[in-house]
Amino acid sequence: MTEAAAKAFANLRDPSHFEWYLIPLLLIIIYIYHNEARQKNWNAVFAGLALWGCDWFNEIWNGLVFHFTQYAPVWGTPGKTAYLLLIGLNIEITMMFLIMGVACSIILPQDKTVKIAGLPNRWFFIILFTTLAVIVEIILNYFGALTWDYSWWNVKAPWTIWIGGYFWFFVVSYWVYDMKTIRAKAMTVGTILGVDVVLLIVFMGILKWI
Repeated sequence: MTEAAAKAFANLRDPSHFEWYLIPLLLIIIYIYHNEARQKNWNAVFAGLALWGCDWFNEIWNGLVFHFTQYAPVWGTPGKTAYLLLIGLNIEITMMFLIMGVACSIILPQDKTVKIAGLPNRWFFIILFTTLAVIVEIILNYFGALTWDYSWWNVKAPWTIWIGGYFWFFVVSYWVYDMKTIRAKAMTVGTILGVDVVLLIVFMGILKWI
């Protein structure tokens, strides 16, 4: 087991690390979603939840990688946190993803046919935000807040992080955003989150693998 993985594993779901700044962060998230719902901007609400659900799926399989290898997760978060939910997911990160999905969808033009830099605007923003997210991850890794222990998932192989870590998040989020009906959005997001809940019940609650 790597030193970083051992440190993160030791901190896993330790409530003694609680910090009060979580409360105002939670209120900010509630305000953001309430404000979008009040304006009936359901596109942004469901796009945000879709992206958040995609990240949870990634975090679950990342935890399983650590369980089966007993070496390291693909990415780990051994640094200071108010609560470490999974070995690669602290509560600050999951709150960030809740905000990210909304923030990266409200910028979208209503007209899907509008092009930016010669690209359909959805694909332009998918590429832009995916690239920016990977750059932030590289900086976090440099600071030691986010650790990588596999040769195929690090700064020398950023394309795996680009595709597996963020690209598909934004594709799914924008796909949900552009769905024609609220019912379709709700069913899709409900399925994504439902799969996450089932996986958490099985692998964290019952088997205690993650």
